[in-house]
Amino acid sequence: MAALTSKESEDTALESRGYTLGKKLGQGSYAKVRMAEYRAGDKVEKLACKIVDKNVAPKDFLAKFFPRELDIIPKMDHPSVIRVHSILERNMKVYIFMQCAENGDLLEHIQKNGVIPEARTRAWVQQMISGLIYLHNLNICHRDLKCENVLITKNHNLKIADLGFARYVVDAEGKRVLSHTYCGSAAYAAPEVVKGTPYNPKMADVWSMGVIVYIMVNASMPFDDSNLNKMLRDQLNRNWSFRSKVRDKMSPDLKTMITRMIEPDLTKRFTADQVQQCEWMNRS
Repeated sequence: MAALTSKESEDTALESRGYTLGKKLGQGSYAKVRMAEYRAGDKVEKLACKIVDKNVAPKDFLAKFFPRELDIIPKMDHPSVIRVHSILERNMKVYIFMQCAENGDLLEHIQKNGVIPEARTRAWVQQMISGLIYLHNLNICHRDLKCENVLITKNHNLKIADLGFARYVVDAEGKRVLSHTYCGSAAYAAPEVVKGTPYNPKMADVWSMGVIVYIMVNASMPFDDSNLNKMLRDQLNRNWSFRSKVRDKMSPDLKTMITRMIEPDLTKRFTADQVQQCEWMNRS
């Protein structure tokens, strides 16, 4: 990670390396995202820049999650995972420059356009599951899959983003490591995560992606997370249904795939590879 000297102002320091920051795209409690441009000679590349302020970030985030993210994200090289351009540090701020997704995130798209047609859903799920399998084959789990973390490019392709909770799922000896941390958003979390028991994060990722696919074709959530105890009971009892508006229009294979992704019994839940190989995904 290249260090910027404290003598330079933020903008001057970044511009000296070819970067110009633009308008703010979003903000969290200790990070914000801004538009950015990178100039190299006559070439100009549009980027997004995530700026993490270490002065205000929680200690456990800086000690545990952030170093993992900074280790993992530069290694990403897949068409369905957001690519990092560079990481710079100045004083207590870290600037993560990455590909820009001009068409926002999947949640914004669904809120604006409603139910996504099945053919488009299939193409997008193929991209998402390909990106997830790439991560899982590297023994990396995302642990925070949700519609807001799936971005849409100007060419209307999907990219998995925000690896802030990602981690390796094997130790130095290659032995599988279970996760203990409650990660991500409750509405997308698998029952084993909600329960607070040690869990296999690869299988939890598949559940979260199943919730995403449900939302794509229903334009609503399968579970209400306003009461976590009730939500957990609903998850374990398979107490959810497809919306009556769309139920009869959906192909049976699609319903089967979603049902097997948001399956509380881990021995019956699809793996990412099984999702990719299922009947609905391979229709022409």
